[in-house]
Amino acid sequence: MQTTKNIVTHWRAWLLLAATALAFGLIATAQSPDTNETGSAINPSAVPDSKDLQVGSISGKVSAGKGVSVVWVEAVPGMASPKPAKPFALSQKSLRFEPHILAVPVGATVDFQNNDSVQHNIFWPAINGNKKLGHTLGTYPRGQTRVYQFDTAGIVPLLCNVHPEMSAYVIVTPTPYMAQTDDSGSFKISDVPDGSYTLTAWHEGLKSQSKPVTVASDAKIDFTLAK
Repeated sequence: MQTTKNIVTHWRAWLLLAATALAFGLIATAQSPDTNETGSAINPSAVPDSKDLQVGSISGKVSAGKGVSVVWVEAVPGMASPKPAKPFALSQKSLRFEPHILAVPVGATVDFQNNDSVQHNIFWPAINGNKKLGHTLGTYPRGQTRVYQFDTAGIVPLLCNVHPEMSAYVIVTPTPYMAQTDDSGSFKISDVPDGSYTLTAWHEGLKSQSKPVTVASDAKIDFTLAK
């Protein structure tokens, strides 16, 4: 009987120890920050790190005659387009808009400063042909500035109600990845995340053109625009 009692006591102690170990194991699993919803361990290398993001550039040439062309990367799902930290500027001077072409990313704010000795009334009849997006900044004298934030991507033709000979364009691009060409038509867009995109080229008075492009380090693409 003594032997049997010792065996029972031994098994009771073992079961208590096993239950305690199991309870601590369940608590640790529930509290561990390195497990997912199924309780499986998370591989740290599988978590994306912004420092590991690979970027490249897109360069090329737009053949479109005289004047500045604008080239930009179209938006893709998941691509972030942060609001620019600083405003852009487009002034009126000597009865002209300066610059004649201004490219800004969507969400950008533009300062329209009157540097002339006469009043101006800046307006745009539409954005990308949508007349509901037309807007006027009103009439204001020398030294004053009107500010506007462009929250819709598209082509914005600028006019002046007071001086019909004045015209310009604000090109609001859907992403911050854009560039204006130099005098030779060459352009370069830097720091574009690796991936596949659609690239669009625009020039005043000509038909825009879009082409697919894959960025893997550096990519090169050319455009020829016509009416």
